[in-house]
Amino acid sequence: MNTYNLFKNIAFKLDPELIHEFSMKSFGLFPRALSGLFATEDFRQTHQIEVAGLKWSSPVGLAAGLDKNAAAIDFFSRLPFGAIEVGTVTPKAQEGNPKPRLFRLVEQESLLNRMGFNNHGMNAVLDNITSLEPASRPGCLGVNLGKNKITPADKAAIDYQVLYKKFCDVADYMVINVSSPNTPGLRDLQEESALAEIFDALADVRQFKNVPLFLKVAPDLPDQGLDACVSIAKKYKLAGLIATNTTIIPDIGVGGVSGQLLKQKSKRVRSYLLDRLRETPRIELIGVGGVASFDDVWEFWREGGRAMQVYTGFIYKGPGLLVDISKSIDVVLKKTNANDLAELLSDHKKLPADWRM
Repeated sequence: MNTYNLFKNIAFKLDPELIHEFSMKSFGLFPRALSGLFATEDFRQTHQIEVAGLKWSSPVGLAAGLDKNAAAIDFFSRLPFGAIEVGTVTPKAQEGNPKPRLFRLVEQESLLNRMGFNNHGMNAVLDNITSLEPASRPGCLGVNLGKNKITPADKAAIDYQVLYKKFCDVADYMVINVSSPNTPGLRDLQEESALAEIFDALADVRQFKNVPLFLKVAPDLPDQGLDACVSIAKKYKLAGLIATNTTIIPDIGVGGVSGQLLKQKSKRVRSYLLDRLRETPRIELIGVGGVASFDDVWEFWREGGRAMQVYTGFIYKGPGLLVDISKSIDVVLKKTNANDLAELLSDHKKLPADWRM
């Protein structure tokens, strides 16, 4: 039994949020020792890709939600993640929704959460980022931004403007999150007019400091809503979209569902968006939702995508998931005689149906 499976066997007997908080504290205190226990895979130059002008050391990054307060960046940067995304962070610290609010759906390799953007606030998160030693900083760091629960919808744009200004000097990219189902009224901000108000508010500060900016979308949007997100991305020259956030499944409970129960919804949205973005290849689509193997990455590549993120798959499979993906990339590069991943992905139409060929 490997180290992570041993850890998981113990951790899954405990309250999910309790073990999450314990893990983040431990990872923050002992990043080198614990990362060495869980994974030993090295970063490879041949696995690097460019995402919205940014260099990812591998094509799979850490999704937002795991390291909400940027407390364990040093630990995660030592694992073979291509990029690390922290948050969701709000201007003011907030407790989030009442507990219990995080539940494992083990048989389905999924999670149900109704956390509600619990975090220590932008000042604490910024302090955690700026206190990092240069060697502890990942090659690509993203910050996921959300509005406070107490902020009314007509003032939401101000929250995002404040957050952008706060992190524009330390983030390699930022993400506007209006797609979580756990803050009342947040998803209403996915309406095209509401999104336009947010990005209009960001226009001046983006002229002063233009950091690649993404919009994270919900898997429950109808095609018309997805079209609106694409229009916004084009109009405001966003770096790209991230698809998708968690999904709502009322029969399971209140909150957002991630993992394998999200997979098919997320795949449909990603396929739709990739098709809509073909005419504007400068707009990146980062895929997330139900990613749990190299097969998922390969399928995304064959449709024209490049970079993906993991969260729930990482919870269930641990750093071994990243190691397996890395080894599979080596196999593919050897079989195709591609010099590196950039060459392999230069024409997705040439990728075979089965990466094992």
